[in-house]
Amino acid sequence: MSFRILAFLVSLPLVTQAGLFKQPDVDFSNYDVPVYEQIVDRIKANVAPRLDKPLKHDRYFMIPFAYEDKGNHPELSHSFISVIRVFASNKPAKLTPGLPTKGKYLGWEFEAFTISWLPADFLTNPHLCVFDGTGSRLFPKMNRCPILPGRNFTLAETIKLAVDSKNALAMWGPYEVAKPGFDLGVKRKELLDSGTIKYRADDRLYRKDKLAISCFHAMAGLEELYPNGGVFGSGFKMWGFNGTARVLIEYQGKVRYKQLLLDPVDEKKDRYGFVCAPAPNCPVPYAPLERASAYHR
Repeated sequence: MSFRILAFLVSLPLVTQAGLFKQPDVDFSNYDVPVYEQIVDRIKANVAPRLDKPLKHDRYFMIPFAYEDKGNHPELSHSFISVIRVFASNKPAKLTPGLPTKGKYLGWEFEAFTISWLPADFLTNPHLCVFDGTGSRLFPKMNRCPILPGRNFTLAETIKLAVDSKNALAMWGPYEVAKPGFDLGVKRKELLDSGTIKYRADDRLYRKDKLAISCFHAMAGLEELYPNGGVFGSGFKMWGFNGTARVLIEYQGKVRYKQLLLDPVDEKKDRYGFVCAPAPNCPVPYAPLERASAYHR
């Protein structure tokens, strides 16, 4: 039996080279288009066909995201979400105060915002402390990482962080949501922007008292701030793609959120990726998604 296992492990590289395992489908057709533009174009292409002209009532959509590096190290991973409101055509648009993105596309007016919770200085100091100290992964009291002021980053800023690190990016949706879902997202953004909550990647000791939360908890459970997820509910490995997938499971698992989701969700099949390639039509160093577009900037 041991010999058979050894033979199987030795043969794995040959099996992969022979193409018996499905390889990721990476599209290079937009390789020279900046990845932020690719993402925005994909959102528009998926939302626009669902809108009528004239649009008789407001429509709302959410797009969950994540990025991670090869190996899914927590300090190089992030989960975030964008929310869009498309205004009805038969009345003046009543903009939501404080939302950073407003515009028009093919005659439809829209507003949007992103929940992307990171240390406030992360653009200039992108060195995230997640676990510091012997045993800190198991015992939160042994983690010496500081609590930091947080900031809600825009979608463009967040995508730049992923691109600068040459990470793999994933997006889900867009999923249509009911107006109360949009309102909950605005409420969460206002809470983050208020400055009353700080940032800490390992927030096990701080989330219940609403002192500091991670990016995962900033977007998870829009009414309940602190679901755990992960092994035995510990939150372990809830970062990168796993973190956002866990958020989608959370949204589907609670009756309240199920009523807000107007589209079916499959956290595995629905994700589409953007992966960094050093040159056109070359092998991609890290391609963890079945469907993805290549990027280099």
